[in-house]
Amino acid sequence: MKQIKVFFLIMTLFFSITIINAQNKTLPKSNGGLKGGYNLAAVSFDGDGETGQRHGFHVGVYGESFISESFSIQLELLYSQQGYKITNTNRTFTQKLDYINAPIMLKVYPSKNFFLETGPQIGLAVSHKEEYDGFFNSSQEYEPNSFDWGLNFGGGFKTNSGVSLGARYHLGLGDLYDQQKAQNRVWQFYMGFDL
Repeated sequence: MKQIKVFFLIMTLFFSITIINAQNKTLPKSNGGLKGGYNLAAVSFDGDGETGQRHGFHVGVYGESFISESFSIQLELLYSQQGYKITNTNRTFTQKLDYINAPIMLKVYPSKNFFLETGPQIGLAVSHKEEYDGFFNSSQEYEPNSFDWGLNFGGGFKTNSGVSLGARYHLGLGDLYDQQKAQNRVWQFYMGFDL
C-alpha cells in the first residue's frame, strides 16, 4: 500500500510540473506517447555474476516535460517481461517474472536530437511462473518479492518528428527473494512515438 501512495505522489508531482511548464513558451514543448521494445533480463545472485538471460518485451506510455532547454523529466508506466534462465547439463530452469514498472528519468540533451538518461525505477511484480525442462520436472514455486526498485542508465536519439530509438540498462537494487541476495539486471532496446 505504501508503494502505491508513493507512486501516486510522484504522478501528481510530474503532472504539476507538466502543467507549469506548458505555460512557459520558451521551453521545448512537453510531449507524451507510446514506447515498447525488447528485453534481455537476468538476475545477479550474491554479486557472483549473472544468470542466463530471459528474452522478453516491454510496452507502455510516457510523458516528457522540459525543465530547461537541455533537461527534461520523463515519467513512464511500463509492462515488462523479466526473469532469468539457469541451464545445467540436460536441464533448464526458467523464472518468468512480469512487472509493472514506473521509471522517472532525468534526460539530458547535449544536442537537439541526442539524449542521455538516468533515474530511479520502482516495480510491482504482477505474475511469476517457473518452467523446468530436462530429465526432471518439479512443481516447486519460488515466491518473489512483489516490490522491486533500482536505477536506470541509457541514451538514445530522438527525431524532430518525435520518434525515439534508445537503449537502457536497469540495475536492480531490491532483493528478488527473501532467502538470498538476488537482483534484477535488464537491458532494454526500445522505440518511442510522440502522440
